[in-house]
Amino acid sequence: MKKRWYDYLWIFSLAYLILGFFNILFAWLGLLCFFIPLMISIAGGTKGYCNRYCGRGQLFGLLGGRFGLSRKKDIPKWMKSKGFRYGFLIFFFVMFFQMLWITCLVFAGTRELNEVVTLLWTLKLPWDWAYHGTLFHPGVAQFAFGFYSVMLTSTVLGLITMVLFKPRSWCVYCPMGTMTQLICKAKNRTGSVAAKET
Repeated sequence: MKKRWYDYLWIFSLAYLILGFFNILFAWLGLLCFFIPLMISIAGGTKGYCNRYCGRGQLFGLLGGRFGLSRKKDIPKWMKSKGFRYGFLIFFFVMFFQMLWITCLVFAGTRELNEVVTLLWTLKLPWDWAYHGTLFHPGVAQFAFGFYSVMLTSTVLGLITMVLFKPRSWCVYCPMGTMTQLICKAKNRTGSVAAKET
């Protein structure tokens, strides 16, 4: 099967993690992985990003499939359930908005820049080597530390489920996947209602 350009987007995911290790400001690039799936689902009503363009999913598929780092077991039913997926989405958003709140406090000058990456929402890892000050406000760096924490945490969770279950098991409960699925359902439902009315 001939490879297409988007089959190599796993390189972007890997490069993102490496660049953020050396310079935290590269973490801003992660917003592409946040907005592009939303735009595709809103515009097209499909999960095209998840199925074709998600570099992280490709990376898990590569490591777990080609390199054999996965047990290739079925993911438990409770992890596929709506309750778990929606619950994880809500939890993810709570953590995301907490990160935004801390960023706002740094921008407001009521809190100092905290040069740490928080892994799995609890482990605070010193990351001061990745930031040496810039022309930008410290709040820009604070957002980068927070967003990199989110991206690194989700990658670690994906790697854990990749090893324990099938390579792309993370995709089952990925917050972005759940959110785009909800958007697609809402868009398709609206389209169906509009079609009936005409």
